[in-house]
Amino acid sequence: MENHGDSGAAGARWEQLAPGVARRRLPGWDATVGAVAGADGVLVVDTGSSLREGVEIRREVQDLFGLPVTHIALTHPHFDHVLGTAAFAGVQVHGAVGVAELMQRERAGLRRDAVRHGLDPEVAAESVELLVIPHHPVTGELTVDLGGGRRALLANVGPGHTAHDLAVLVAGAGGAPEVVFCGDLVEESGAPQAGPDALPHAWPAALDRLLALGGEDAVYVPGHGAVVDAAFVRAQRDALADLFGPS
Repeated sequence: MENHGDSGAAGARWEQLAPGVARRRLPGWDATVGAVAGADGVLVVDTGSSLREGVEIRREVQDLFGLPVTHIALTHPHFDHVLGTAAFAGVQVHGAVGVAELMQRERAGLRRDAVRHGLDPEVAAESVELLVIPHHPVTGELTVDLGGGRRALLANVGPGHTAHDLAVLVAGAGGAPEVVFCGDLVEESGAPQAGPDALPHAWPAALDRLLALGGEDAVYVPGHGAVVDAAFVRAQRDALADLFGPS
């Protein structure tokens, strides 16, 4: 990874996926956070499970790239992917259309879900109280220009894991592969989790859209677990179709 600041121990926690594109697997729930750097700023993909985790992510990303975080893309509205957004006030926050209203309406539910999964109740309450709601809805696709020719495509590929699933595609440069941040539409460290807000019958079609977005040669970054390829995503799609039927 090309570091522009004093990365220190932070660099060891971040996996380079392509030049200027990295991700970290967070402790606790093994949730992925991504970072895409351009000449002007950094897009962060998901923000962790708490304000404290978000603060750490923001500092590490700035250390790694020597650039401010200017944009956030939230892949879906689960606590382990959004509660760190409280650390990013003043940043442009993107989410699938409808997710802002859901998060505003379900603040208490976010806190309860976080505590139920083991987050300290005071930490959960603090993070929800200061939660930053997405204010840039993505209906179809939206391109974010990060400067220096680096662009990230935000694509509303759901529903599936939730009613509001967003993917992020980063085009390859200099022979590097395309990178697709999948959120929890794809999971590698365990079976895909279909909670009460999942739309399992629509999930296979969401993975078809994800595969069409990235193609056969892309690197696919699950919401939890190790990086996978298109064959893994297709196998997970087929397994979900067998379980729940086509969309």
